Amino acid sequence: MASEATPRVNAKYLDSFTNQTVRILGKVVSLRGETATIDANGTINVQLNRDAHLQLNNAVEVVGKVQQDLSVKVFQATDFGSNIDFNAVEAVVDATHRYKEIFYDSND
Repeated sequence: MASEATPRVNAKYLDSFTNQTVRILGKVVSLRGETATIDANGTINVQLNRDAHLQLNNAVEVVGKVQQDLSVKVFQATDFGSNIDFNAVEAVVDATHRYKEIFYDSND
């Protein structure tokens, strides 16, 4: 059984993945009840699930579905702590989309 591709994206690519499952690594910049805001080369609002335990200013990897309003409904969130090289993260995201035929199916 093949699993669904979860391409790595940041705020710049969200509008190309509406209603699709994606993977985002960003920094938690605010927490408000069942929502959070992360910075992933731009601001992204995420709708948390009960299992998400985020910490302000830590890096988090989110797997979730991009909604029509470009927020992300979280399926899974993993705290990566505070020692993340976000320049490396951006390089991986850029490579994912430069060589998309390796990482995900595209209609382009």
